[in-house]
Amino acid sequence: MTLDRRSVLAGGAGVAGLLMAGPLRAQTAEAAARTGPRNLITDVAGLTVGQADDPRIRTGATVILGDGLLQAAIDVRGGGPGTRESDVMDAHNLVHAVNAVTLSGGSSYGLAAADGVAAELGARGIGYGGLASAGVPVSPIVTGAILYDLANGGDKAWGAQPPYNDLGRRALAAAGAEFALGTEGAGYGAMAGGLKGGIGSASTLASGGFTVGAIVAVNSLGSVVAPGTRHFWASPFELEGEFGGLPPRALRANPEEWGLSKLARARENTTIACVATDLALTTTELKRVAIMAQDGLARAIRPVHTPFDGDVVFALATGKREAPVEEMARHMAVLQAGTIAADTLARAVARGVFAATPPPGADVTCWRDLPEQ
Repeated sequence: MTLDRRSVLAGGAGVAGLLMAGPLRAQTAEAAARTGPRNLITDVAGLTVGQADDPRIRTGATVILGDGLLQAAIDVRGGGPGTRESDVMDAHNLVHAVNAVTLSGGSSYGLAAADGVAAELGARGIGYGGLASAGVPVSPIVTGAILYDLANGGDKAWGAQPPYNDLGRRALAAAGAEFALGTEGAGYGAMAGGLKGGIGSASTLASGGFTVGAIVAVNSLGSVVAPGTRHFWASPFELEGEFGGLPPRALRANPEEWGLSKLARARENTTIACVATDLALTTTELKRVAIMAQDGLARAIRPVHTPFDGDVVFALATGKREAPVEEMARHMAVLQAGTIAADTLARAVARGVFAATPPPGADVTCWRDLPEQ
């Protein structure tokens, strides 16, 4: 079947036919239900992840590192975001690529985690070359976002020496293919509504042969479980029992029934995430993937994108796999990547909360503490 622009503009049956003929045609149950070998964002070739945390302070940092400059984009939906180097990812600017992404606790203090990562990368000679020459260092491009964990009972009496620069350096030193979920890294001090939050990650092998991954630090105002249950809102997207494998059930809630949300602590939130693919996508295409991936937060957290959250999603492309050249096939690849990214991010949210445990000395409710229904 030959695809052209007219088949899209025709609408109706033309669009349906296009979808059936394009990359989505092979999305049978068998093809769609495949995680990567680790079920982590590091299943995307070209990425490693490192984490560091401080149990006494109850905070931490996570770094997503590329093996070179990564095409990147960002989408911000929360009302209280905190970000670093976000403008560099605009397609109309010079570089629109990054070496690394940091996710950190600590509110505005946590932005310094990216400073530590940038300093270490610069010392290794890793960064944007630009005007670099003998005696002129490269410029590491490290973007990042932060969440609020300052009121979680940890010792925050750091005076003029917040720990985040050091946490960023330690996280970078730990970067590798394997990393732990739950009360780790940027999710160490996080709360997901009324439950302990944490770091979650997941991956999906697409029928088109490429990989999509997600990592998220879940510190949401909204609840990740349906009211009165321990069933994750993300449960329709679960693969291979990755967050409990509870029997499927109908999930419902009234418009203003928010269950285990964090309304009493409405200013102590934010879910920050990164999705990635090995497809060689442009920054403009990644912007669409980031926008679509935000729906994964909406599928997994209720309510989300509130005035009191700083929800941010980064999108990265490692370029290890060529994307289609033909225009419509390329659009379809972006559609597929964005759709899968949303589902993968929803699963990552649930996995982070499912794996979370109480920090030493903390009196918090974890998902595993909820009664079985």
